[in-house]
Order: sequence, then C-alpha cells, then structure tokens
Amino acid sequence: MDIANESSRRALVVGLGISGIATALRLRRMGWTPVLIEKAPTRRSGGYFIGLFGAGKAAAQRLGILGGMADRSASDGANFDIDRAGNRQRGLGFKDLPGLPRLMVRGDVEQAAFAALPADVEIRYSTVPTRIDQDAGGVDVTLTNTADGTTVTERFDLVVGADGLRSTVRSLVFGPHEKYLHRLNYMIAAFDLPGPLSDLAREDGATLLEPGRSMWIFPFGDHAPTVLLSYRTDDVDAEFAESATERIRAVFGPEPTGRALGEVLRALESADELLFDSVEQVRMDSWHHGRVVLVGDSAWCVTLYAGMGVSAGLAGADLLGTMLERHPEDLELALTEWEQKLRPYIEYYQQNGISQRAFFTPSSRVQIALRKVLMRGQKLPLTGRLLQHMRESGKASRMKETDIARA
Repeated sequence: MDIANESSRRALVVGLGISGIATALRLRRMGWTPVLIEKAPTRRSGGYFIGLFGAGKAAAQRLGILGGMADRSASDGANFDIDRAGNRQRGLGFKDLPGLPRLMVRGDVEQAAFAALPADVEIRYSTVPTRIDQDAGGVDVTLTNTADGTTVTERFDLVVGADGLRSTVRSLVFGPHEKYLHRLNYMIAAFDLPGPLSDLAREDGATLLEPGRSMWIFPFGDHAPTVLLSYRTDDVDAEFAESATERIRAVFGPEPTGRALGEVLRALESADELLFDSVEQVRMDSWHHGRVVLVGDSAWCVTLYAGMGVSAGLAGADLLGTMLERHPEDLELALTEWEQKLRPYIEYYQQNGISQRAFFTPSSRVQIALRKVLMRGQKLPLTGRLLQHMRESGKASRMKETDIARA
C-alpha cells in the first residue's frame, strides 16, 4: 500500500492523551501533517500517579520530551501498611515492583509532550469521528463538532486511534467494544489529594489492604500525594449506576473508616479530576486495518496494575514513526512490522498486569499475609539481595526497561 509523497502526507490523530500527542509529535518530526482531534472541550490538566520505565524513557528521549518530565520520587520516605485503627508497619510499595521507574503524575507527561508540539500542528476540540471510509488511496473521515453539531468530511493518508479504552475509532473500523474488552472484574478510582494525610509525613506512602479492596497513597517529593482505590466487583455494569462517591463509600463500608481512609473519602467528594472506571484489557488479533491503526489503550490497554500504560503508549508511538520511516512507500509493511515488534512486549505487560492485580488488591487474607512474609524477607541480607536482583535484573525488569525501538 503506497503512501503519498512525504510533503503531502496527512494523518488524523484521534485523542489528545499521551499516545495521541506523542504520535502527532513523531509524525510531525517526520514531515507529516498531523491533525489532532479531541472530544473534550479542553485539554486535561491533572493526573494520577504513574511510573515511567525504561521503555518509555527511551522513547521520550527520542521524542525530545524526557527533559520536561522531572522525577518526583520521594527520596526519603517509606511505605507503610496501615489499617483502620491507625496501626502501621513498614510495607511494600510501588518501587518494590520490578523495574527502575521515574515517578510522576500523568499530567507531567501530557504537558511535556504538548509543549513540544510545533505551533503549526492543528488541534480541534469538541470533535469526534462519526464515519470512517477507506480505499487504497486514503481515508475519508466525517468529523462532527459536538459543540455546534456541524460536520465535515476530510481525506487523510493515515488515521490513528488514540482515543482510549472505549475507542470510537476502534468501534467504527474494527467493531463493537464487546469484541475486544476483557473485564478483570475490578474497579479503580484515582485522584490527587489536596495534601498529605494527617497520619503520614509528606514523603511517606501507605497501603490499606483488605480482602477484595485496597487503598494506595503514592507520595512525591514536590507534589501532593495521589491515591488509588481498587476493589473487586461481580457486576461491573452496576458500578456505574451510582456516582463514584456513592459506590466507593458503599464498598469500603459499613465499618468505621478510621482517620486515613476517612480523609481520602472526603477528598474524593471534592476531587477536581477523578478517574473512576472498570479494569479492562483490550485484546485484538491486529491493531491495524488498512490505513487505520490503533495505539495506546485503544489497542492494548495493559491496566493500571501493570504500571506500563504511559511507557507503552510512548514506545508504541515512537516505534510507529520508526517503521513508517523505514518503509516510507509501503504503509501495510510498516504497520505490520510495527505490530510484530511491539506485540511481544505488550502481551507481556498485559500478563504482568494480571499477575500484579493481587499485589495491588489482594483477594484474600492469605495473599495479604504473603506480602508480609515477603517484606520480612527483604530485611534479611541474603534474601534482600536476591529480591533486589530480581527486581532490577529479572525478566519483568528487562521487559519494562528495554528500548523497544532499538531492541
């Protein structure tokens, strides 16, 4: 499948999140003309806790945005396991998982990528695709402005769906969500706290773990903490029948909350930006069809439990540009090789997300007890060194830290 001359190549990128902005940035630097559309009326400004691993760092470096993403790690803090009565003891935190991430909030990455976009990149807000038709020479996309109801049909050489878990591009081109979404039967809520909890120092993190539900407090050195609430559910659809606050209060009740959980639930009620959603993975046999390709959560969604969503999104966007440059006159070959190189890593991240689900939200008291055993093992010289070696040099760490485009 031929592509138009470089100077006239035009791509529609749907979604102004990390994967979408990174893809537009990469295409623009190759000489393409990307057009970014976003269904929201403005760009998001906040964000929850994320770890940027080696795969994402390498891609961000080539995209020219790594320098704009400072590591917000709390250098002197500790992570505590707490309970509702106020008891606490040293526990395992995010940094005890394999890999060597920079810690930051999602908005840090979005802002760094957005700031790097050239001023001539067109961005249209309140705009969604409502029809996509393609032929051998290009893609005709009908775009609807949701603010005033107007529509326009334009032609592009490539359409990139970077519009999230419930992607409109995916549903228009590949079929309904039900074909691709795989529910894990968990819910998450993530948001910024206004400040440290009263029982914790600013740089300390905490986990409250109970069978089937958990609360994580992620600290930063120069930013207010963020929180992740996670719980198991037998009926995902029913979780959206009430407000996030009502559901979470019901799930974490009826027992007295205690001080820490009580402060978090009060902060939830006034959170400026809240991510409340089901935990689902996207599983597809192919991420591209003709001149339409999906990236990020639209294509693979590894879940927050994997910790690799941002890194995979950046790596996927960067690698897409690499393959388009390698095969400038053959789009099908470029997209096929892009997918073949990226898929083994994404499939591993997805598997890792499923296995780490128990780390974030243990399903039983036995799993909670096993964490305590692991924590005690870290204090022993020989066991501690072995566990550290596994975190830094094991397969999980290698897969997270590998520069995919250069592998």
